[in-house]
Amino acid sequence: MLNKVPEVTLYFWLIKILCTTVGETAADYLNDTLGFGLTNTSLLMAGLLAAALVVQFKVRRYVPSVYWIAVVLISVVGTLITDNLTDNLGMSLWISTGAFSLALAATFAGWYSLERTLSIHSITSLRREAFYWLAVLFTFALGTAAGDLFGEKLNFGYGPSVLIFGAMIAAVTIAWSKLGLNAITAFWAAYILTRPLGASIGDLTSQSTSNGGLGLGTTGTSFIFLTAILALVGYLTLSGADQTTSDAVLEPDLA
Repeated sequence: MLNKVPEVTLYFWLIKILCTTVGETAADYLNDTLGFGLTNTSLLMAGLLAAALVVQFKVRRYVPSVYWIAVVLISVVGTLITDNLTDNLGMSLWISTGAFSLALAATFAGWYSLERTLSIHSITSLRREAFYWLAVLFTFALGTAAGDLFGEKLNFGYGPSVLIFGAMIAAVTIAWSKLGLNAITAFWAAYILTRPLGASIGDLTSQSTSNGGLGLGTTGTSFIFLTAILALVGYLTLSGADQTTSDAVLEPDLA
């Protein structure tokens, strides 16, 4: 099969952040605004994610609409996993952040021990794709827990949290471009950090002004960001601007 994920371009990061924001606000919209409840929302979205991943695994190449639908749904499910642990099971955000960090590290360790690479430019087999999506799921769950920890438990607030995680991503970018940080390490570090960044943006835009937000609500925020995702994915589908040039490994393996 050809490489199953897009080229890492500015479009990739824009859509990724938009998806993470939707993951935060859509989960709240279904759970609270529509009154589905946390359990029913979790079951519904897990079923939709399973269906989306079946389609994603069946296609033999990267298809923008199929891939990004899976990312949107996995962002919602990752949010709901953390919410279930916190709200239904009473798990501390400190513990869930640590647990998801360990789960992600174990996923990377297993992936690298079997494949000798963590490059997303070499998702060309079923096993590599399975590791990839498992890692993505844990990044979303971890990012949700870390974002909530900073924004709520540590009382940084939504706006400052956006600035903090944005600065962390900028630091990773500088370390990669100027200081020689390994490209794969830099990618996954930025990928993890975009989740709490997007979650903080979602909270900032959706929460009421009395709680430090902009007051757009989960409905308005979800609509705006979903519309932006659809527009960008539509453009990429027509232009092919994020298609990989080949199925070769284009990044060096982690030493």
